Amino acid sequence: MNKAVVVGAGLAGSEAAWQLARRGVPVTLYEMRPQHASPAHHTGGFAELVCSNSLRGAALSTAPGLLKEELRRTGSLIMQCADACAVPAGGALAVDRQRFSELVTQAVRRHPLIDVVCERVQAVPEGRAVIIASGPLTDGALAQDITRLLGRGEPLHFYDAAAPIVSFDSIDMEKAYFASRYDKGDADYINCPMDKEQYRHFVSELAAAEEAPVHGFEDKKVFEGCMPVEVMARRGEDTLRYGPMKPVGLRDPRTGLRPYAVVQLRADNAQKTMFNMVGFQTHLRFPEQKRVFSLIPGLEKAEFLRYGVMHRNSFLRSPGLLDRFYRVIGREWLWFAGQITGVEGYIESAASGLCAGVNAARSLHGRAPVAFPPETALGALSLHISTENGDFQPMNINFGLLPPMPERIRGKRERYTALAQRALDCLETLRPLYQEDLQSENHS
Repeated sequence: MNKAVVVGAGLAGSEAAWQLARRGVPVTLYEMRPQHASPAHHTGGFAELVCSNSLRGAALSTAPGLLKEELRRTGSLIMQCADACAVPAGGALAVDRQRFSELVTQAVRRHPLIDVVCERVQAVPEGRAVIIASGPLTDGALAQDITRLLGRGEPLHFYDAAAPIVSFDSIDMEKAYFASRYDKGDADYINCPMDKEQYRHFVSELAAAEEAPVHGFEDKKVFEGCMPVEVMARRGEDTLRYGPMKPVGLRDPRTGLRPYAVVQLRADNAQKTMFNMVGFQTHLRFPEQKRVFSLIPGLEKAEFLRYGVMHRNSFLRSPGLLDRFYRVIGREWLWFAGQITGVEGYIESAASGLCAGVNAARSLHGRAPVAFPPETALGALSLHISTENGDFQPMNINFGLLPPMPERIRGKRERYTALAQRALDCLETLRPLYQEDLQSENHS
């Protein structure tokens, strides 16, 4: 059998290589560290956690908890190592950062079918199964070759800004209302109205809120092309009222009056379970976003599915480029995995690596790929990166990506628990497929 090639030994690349090897496929795994340093990494270990040591919520009533359980059930190396070095963290799964990387590195390096090559890859390798998991800092010759190979304008995008996204179920529609400016369209926007006093208090708190630090590997020029709302707030009390919070043409249908200012939210998915805050690009710390944006009428109890971010992060415009198997459309030998695909976060990266590795192995075995159902977290992520979206941005796993339950369930915890149980039931039906090619694993 031909070897598979994996580029990058982060969480996605390590997981992909492991899944291929589990299925009897020899793997050449390229990792540039420690020979070549990364601006974000500090060691030469695989699957290094560069930011937090938390893999987020552990409970099945949380979307990260569900994704982690799906990964456990599908034989994830990342979850096996994370569970083995967990540290106390309340309702989250956090790990001993150094021990976690050591466990992943040892497992990958000791596998008899994985050949680790420590060198920088300058171009997409050739082969019958190639997985690019080079991470969100992919640049230089490799980035140029990816662009050349995919050949669709500028497929590798450096995003500067993404506005926060909130769950529709958490918006207080007793205070907010649907309307489009001047009644044009189909009342597609949710509008959160403010009176003068509310607006002044909001602008004051926003202007004084604490920003996130700009790290050395981030693009310090992002603010030139897309001004954060907190910067607008500092430029004058009325700046936002003449910008993203302009109330013109948005009369409240319940009063017939025009508010002093309005925050608009626009549906971010077809199911309209997620809404993004229009024009609210921000560089505030996440806790500050929660505190300040919860001052907006209707968003007092908002559940933030994604906080606003402004930093350098190279990722593919995956819809139209990748299919739901993380495979390049029209180039069935090439897969991508990790944050370069538009998934955001540690476990999401591992999940994409698992899906790419499983299906690359199946391709080499002459079998059809495994399509994880949209009701599962694994399937929902794969559909997020492969479904057409004119404003595609990286995304963490959240329940807004899963289809809603057919029946209405009162209570957020009960609703999310039902979604999780449905997901695990769907996953169980696929067990014969994703375990079909497994080899003996006594070597581990």
